[in-house]
Amino acid sequence: MSLDPQKMPRHIAIIMDGNRRWAKQKKWLAIRGHNVGAEGSHAITRECVNLGIEALTLYTFSTENWRRPRAEVMALMHLIARNLKSQQDEMNANNVRVRHSGLRENLPDFLLRQLDETIESTSGNSGLVLNLAINYGGRAELTQAFVNLAKKVQSGALTPEQIDEDAISAELYTRDLPEPDLLIRTGGEMRISNFLPWQIAYAEFWVTPVMWPDFKPEHLRAAIADFQNRDRRFGGVKD
Repeated sequence: MSLDPQKMPRHIAIIMDGNRRWAKQKKWLAIRGHNVGAEGSHAITRECVNLGIEALTLYTFSTENWRRPRAEVMALMHLIARNLKSQQDEMNANNVRVRHSGLRENLPDFLLRQLDETIESTSGNSGLVLNLAINYGGRAELTQAFVNLAKKVQSGALTPEQIDEDAISAELYTRDLPEPDLLIRTGGEMRISNFLPWQIAYAEFWVTPVMWPDFKPEHLRAAIADFQNRDRRFGGVKD
């Protein structure tokens, strides 16, 4: 599939949905779906590197996911840590810089240690930013942003009149990233699930019934091709 390199989205955000349903259809344990989905994440990250995408945000674990069975949650935590460790050399070889968006609270120590190690190891890279949304919730992010701004007003560092969209954006996890141009959701559900509610104000949505374990680089290219054919007006009009 031919893509226009001049019309590439700078930042792609993906809601990687369908791992559990995919495994259930095959009468497998949920963690097997997550394992296969993790392999797909590596392939999609490599494709974004090849396409010259600036940033890729993957919705890896939400604040709501703690409601799942404890055994599944802990298996996911170990899976994330193992994959960070096993992929670290490849990410450095591909000039990928890893970062974390989300709360550190409640994440197990072994995952935090590996996350910090990978972030530090890749911090000097200048290519694709792989932004992992782990223990992420959009409302929690905005709540903390407003608390931070209130503290600045209270201390006199900021006046209420200075609180504008830029001031709010500067308090978010994604403060140094471009806003997502393209939001992809796999698994067919038509909702954003508390994912980047501020940042996706003008993102183009692309939803596919393909579940995440079956999502391949060709699906990513199809999403980008569709994006490139959209007329993005950002609330304005074009003659």
